[in-house]
Amino acid sequence: MGELFVKERQIVVPGDKLASGMDYLPAGGAYRDGEEIRSSVVGILGINGRVLRVIALKTHYNPRPGDMVIAKITDMTNSLWFAKVDSFRDGLMTLREVPEYVDDGADLTQFYNFGDYVLAKVAAVGRTNLMLTLKGPGLRKISGGRIIEINSAKVPRVIGKQGSMISLLKDKTGCRIIVGQNGLVWVQGAPEHELVAVDAINYINEKGHLQGLTDKVSDLLDKAMKNVVVHDSEEKPQKDKPKKKTKEESDDEEEAPTRRAAGKKAKKTAKRGSKK
Repeated sequence: MGELFVKERQIVVPGDKLASGMDYLPAGGAYRDGEEIRSSVVGILGINGRVLRVIALKTHYNPRPGDMVIAKITDMTNSLWFAKVDSFRDGLMTLREVPEYVDDGADLTQFYNFGDYVLAKVAAVGRTNLMLTLKGPGLRKISGGRIIEINSAKVPRVIGKQGSMISLLKDKTGCRIIVGQNGLVWVQGAPEHELVAVDAINYINEKGHLQGLTDKVSDLLDKAMKNVVVHDSEEKPQKDKPKKKTKEESDDEEEAPTRRAAGKKAKKTAKRGSKK
């Protein structure tokens, strides 16, 4: 019979004994040591049936193909851009992987310049670099707003189950928010709203191990936004203005009722004449 030595959501450190016996199975952040299961990282214990998993409190981004990341353009040659994705790998973006048509020998800064941020997808993962692409729905250069950095291990907490946490942040602040899997977050809205959203995201980054986090963040947002009017930060398409009419068109419209009335009168006169 297996024995559990820790409680769910408890913080553990490397080497801590989590359970004994074969009734429990180790997952990410935990390993089997003979008859025992121990933690391999500093993190929070999660229990799902018989599976014990330790969610690291701090970790480095581990890229996978298909990840959406926010990358910063740092350098370029005559045929590709270099972008910072994390502390260990450079992202590479070739001319084929951007939606614009770029002529040979063109000035690449006219498309993506030094310091620009892009929302990209990881196309392939190499030992020393990542291949990025901007070809896909929503992938683009990011303009305006502000970029903040969080621990990539806290990305799931900022997003929440089925997007619940990020929906809460957007609804209560009126900001547009994009979370990259590499731990960079883009926030855009009215300046006062951006500050509230950034404070809330930083709170999640620091307190992501707490239980009842959603309620705590909701209370924090309610207090911060109490005296702030929420405006929709997204640009709304402008309605087409009615075309200005020329003087001739206006005169024609004014004369039209008169012509129609005269026409009706003429028809009546013709009918009377036919009776005679």
